[in-house]
Amino acid sequence: MDTTSESPTDQTPADALPAEQPPAEPESTAEPLLAPRDGLPPTIETSTALVAYADALAGGSGPVAVDAERASGYRYGQSAYLVQMRRAGAGTGLIDPVPLPDLSVVQAAIADEEWVLHAANQDLPCLAEIGLAPARLFDTELAARLAGLPRVGLGAVVESLLGLSLQKGHSAADWSTRPLPEDWLVYAALDVEVLVELRDELARILAEQGKTEWARQEFEAILAAGPPAAKVDPWRKTSGMHGLRSRRQLGMLRSLWQARDDLARRRDIAPGRVLPDSAIVSAVQADPKTEGALLELPVFRGRANRKLVTTWFGALTRGRELPENDLPLHSRPGDGPPPVNRWADRDAAAAARLKAARAGLAEVSEHWSVPVENLLSPDLVRRLMWTPPRPADAATVTETLRAGGAREWQIGLTGELLTEAITAS
Repeated sequence: MDTTSESPTDQTPADALPAEQPPAEPESTAEPLLAPRDGLPPTIETSTALVAYADALAGGSGPVAVDAERASGYRYGQSAYLVQMRRAGAGTGLIDPVPLPDLSVVQAAIADEEWVLHAANQDLPCLAEIGLAPARLFDTELAARLAGLPRVGLGAVVESLLGLSLQKGHSAADWSTRPLPEDWLVYAALDVEVLVELRDELARILAEQGKTEWARQEFEAILAAGPPAAKVDPWRKTSGMHGLRSRRQLGMLRSLWQARDDLARRRDIAPGRVLPDSAIVSAVQADPKTEGALLELPVFRGRANRKLVTTWFGALTRGRELPENDLPLHSRPGDGPPPVNRWADRDAAAAARLKAARAGLAEVSEHWSVPVENLLSPDLVRRLMWTPPRPADAATVTETLRAGGAREWQIGLTGELLTEAITAS
């Protein structure tokens, strides 16, 4: 008798069935990478030790693996609190930039070598602060994107390509802590342990896919971009401010945000640890008219903020008393196109161009296994479709893309389809 079938009258009601469980993730067969192969080196904290390691780096061979640890969420800025390096013939170095804020001796030792970083844009600014800047670069995260890997985090890429699993758990730690715990140092050393091997495997894959030149152009673009530009109106990133309706409220928020930022900078504390965004927004919404009323709000009742009540109330008062002409606009004037969800109403032809361009880019992305955002900057696509160049021929589109920062490999893959999207409208 077939016991797998049921008559309709015998079936259990659907809402009485147990919830379907997602398929279990296959158990990883990767080999855990638990300790540096050469043992954990002592942290480099003196000029003598730094010079010795710089000499070792200069005498080594091949690319240099580089990483840095910051104290995001704990300290005000994005400074490096540990720099890890590894090179064949030199071994791993764990450099403490707190007592050694100038690493130019290391820079001189490896200035002309290729540096290997994962997600280089995250670390290059803090490395530059201490005198470290590569002339040649291989970014393993970006290479993984170009190679079409489904997951591009360092641990995922190391596991999929090298069959090794990295330790987890300390990436969000307070790396300004001193002394640094040994297990943190092991974690940091392992981040550069196999970075050069990973670089070699990704380079092999890119060569097989015919993407070596693409990667070279991308790495050069990272170096040519230089340090990130200062953010305009950073206070507009305050979480929860969408609930504020008037320009007066925006003025109060900006004033309170600036007071918090000044205090956080002076104390070298992450702004959110001085005063959460939610407290700033709630204070603006409550609009307290006295210090006592401010102290009745959550967060402000705490001992630390009771001591700072004059600072916070003074900032709110300054924002409340700003002249009308000095109040911030609801949105920052920009030179770019409007939000895409408004295109159909404001310019139907532009909306049609963008739709055609996105469809073409999606096909190219799938064909080459490259994420659309790496195929071409989405902002550049929107600008091109909103305000097409004239004449809208291939040569003009090419020059517009080049002026917008597109690399030659990107132009070669997308120029023709973007020209067609423009001319078809």
